[in-house]
Formats: sequence, structure tokens, C-alpha cells
Amino acid sequence: MKDLAPEITRQRLLMEGYYTSEINHQRVEEFLSGIAAHLNLRTYGKPIIHAPEGLGKAENQGYDAFIPLIDSGISLYVWSSKKFFAVVLFTCKIFDKEQAVQFTKNFFQSPELEFQSF
Repeated sequence: MKDLAPEITRQRLLMEGYYTSEINHQRVEEFLSGIAAHLNLRTYGKPIIHAPEGLGKAENQGYDAFIPLIDSGISLYVWSSKKFFAVVLFTCKIFDKEQAVQFTKNFFQSPELEFQSF
């Protein structure tokens, strides 16, 4: 992918995996706030969490969540029936991707997690 704006600092990390921990509204909030704090990324609002129960396909039920950062944001998507999640970190501040992966793996008690940084 061609970098169209090399003068703008950006780091992106996509993580996907299966989880074995209990995930509910409170845990979603704890994850978003926790990973931001762990990576020293400053937030300017509380996590926004949606759980559109009964809307759409049953297999897609779960959580869609976002926490705004001073330097961009973090999104989390959870498929409850599949015990699967996806996280997208998009920042204008460099962070340690290995710490992000380890925090996420530990938080979700993920036996299998894949990631791509770009």
C-alpha cells in the first residue's frame, strides 16, 4: 500500500482471535480503557458500546465498541456466539505493537490470536 501522507505519523494494528474469558458490557469497557492505559494512549471520552441484540443475524450478535483517543481511536468487535473478536488500533502516535498483542491475548485469554500491523 502506498503511503499517501508520509508527513502524518500513523500506526495501525489489526488483531483477531478467539476468546475463552467472560465478555460482557463491563468487560468490553475494561478492555478498551485498559489497552489505552497500557499503551500510554490518552483518551478523551468513555468507551461507546453497542450491543444490537435482536437486530441482524443471530451469528453476528455481540458488541461493537470504540474509545476515542487524543491521537485517534480503538475499535473492538465481538461475535458472542463464535467467541471471536477483532480489534483495530489506529493512532497518530507510535505504540509498542508487541505490548498491544500481549495485553489483548491475556485479557481475552485467547488461545489463538493473529495480528497485522500496517
